[in-house]
Amino acid sequence: MLNLEQQILRTDVSGMPLEWLTYQDAVRLYYLGEIAYACGRLLYRIRGGVNARTGRRSVIELNSIVATMGSLQATIKGNPAYVPPLNNKALFRRDDNLCLYCGRRFPDSMLSRDHVTPISRGGQDAWSNVVAACKPCNNFKGARLPEECGMQLLAVPFVPTHAEYVYLQGRRILADQMEFLRAHFPRRSPLRERLRNLVSGQMTLV
Repeated sequence: MLNLEQQILRTDVSGMPLEWLTYQDAVRLYYLGEIAYACGRLLYRIRGGVNARTGRRSVIELNSIVATMGSLQATIKGNPAYVPPLNNKALFRRDDNLCLYCGRRFPDSMLSRDHVTPISRGGQDAWSNVVAACKPCNNFKGARLPEECGMQLLAVPFVPTHAEYVYLQGRRILADQMEFLRAHFPRRSPLRERLRNLVSGQMTLV
């Protein structure tokens, strides 16, 4: 069994990834009768109180992936036009914590959000116009376009789908959760190969 900080992946009944749950959230959904089915590895056995009449103690088994009954969330987030909210944590993870100008990897604290086309020059604060950049590169670029200061982007910024965004928001993602998420990524997603390598690495360590 894992420590109680391990997140559980929540999907809708069709299997579309929705969000990450704590074990407390998952237990609440079980008691509300909202769990349709579960898959993936067994994470926890949560024991409740003892029934005074039968003398039996309640037990809920929690797997790494749970599917819940239909919700408005699934309808909205499954729409191809849906754009996930932009935040630095997900942005830095999208870019694999690399500065997309110098190519070096940095911790979050040493990265910044760079607008490829600066806002002062009509650029938007949107996924398709932002990249992770180390602070020295961002300061050097300033309010210029990359080509104006001899800098070159190492990758094209992209808008993640909701399934990709769920991955970007996760912590300590298990191999079965990664495989499940990867199956919902677009065929040409830049994240597909990264997840394949991560899953292979996890399976090698088991």
